[in-house]
Amino acid sequence: MLTLYGVYRSRASRNFWLLEELGLEFEHVPVIQAYRLPDPEAEDAPFNTLSPGFLQISPAGAVPVLRDGDFVLTESLAINHYIARKAGGPLAPNDERENALMEQWALYGVSAIEPHALAIMFAHAENRAKTPDGQAEIARETARLRRPLKVLDSHLRENGHMVGGRFTVADINMAEIIRYAQAEPGLIDAYPAVANWLADCHARPAFKAMWARRLAEPA
Repeated sequence: MLTLYGVYRSRASRNFWLLEELGLEFEHVPVIQAYRLPDPEAEDAPFNTLSPGFLQISPAGAVPVLRDGDFVLTESLAINHYIARKAGGPLAPNDERENALMEQWALYGVSAIEPHALAIMFAHAENRAKTPDGQAEIARETARLRRPLKVLDSHLRENGHMVGGRFTVADINMAEIIRYAQAEPGLIDAYPAVANWLADCHARPAFKAMWARRLAEPA
């Protein structure tokens, strides 16, 4: 059985979403990020990314981590590709070309979109969005997102989905990256094809189930 280490309030959300879509049984080992704890090394601290037992599994001290027997894999996007290919079916690539396209979009999302979307999300989460410095940061990061979001909007307008004309793991990966940018009101709405596609992704029962569990976790 697959074992996933992490919490829903982390990049593991994309892994939990995929597992929900596939209906796969798995073991969940909650591992909270150390930065969210007042003293992660305290004797009574919950299992976290600095716990010695977790560092034996993930020397980088980061979630999520997937264990499949004696095979251990880190990085949420790689984990999703592994799970999808192992499970097979319509969410997985049909051939090597689709697999290459799924990898292409995952790399594009994590390099061209995610850093800027995360910066916007943190500016809002840390209550800096209404300060002069926060507004300037959001403006800079929004400008840096224009080109990749236009690329994504054009692609989705022509194809409907990320790869293969159907909902796949590539949609899950990209939707979870784009979600960070939703923190800035109106940003995604400026790209209608992206906005409509994201709304369809978030309307899926598996996403709703994952999101309910995320909201149930302590913030």
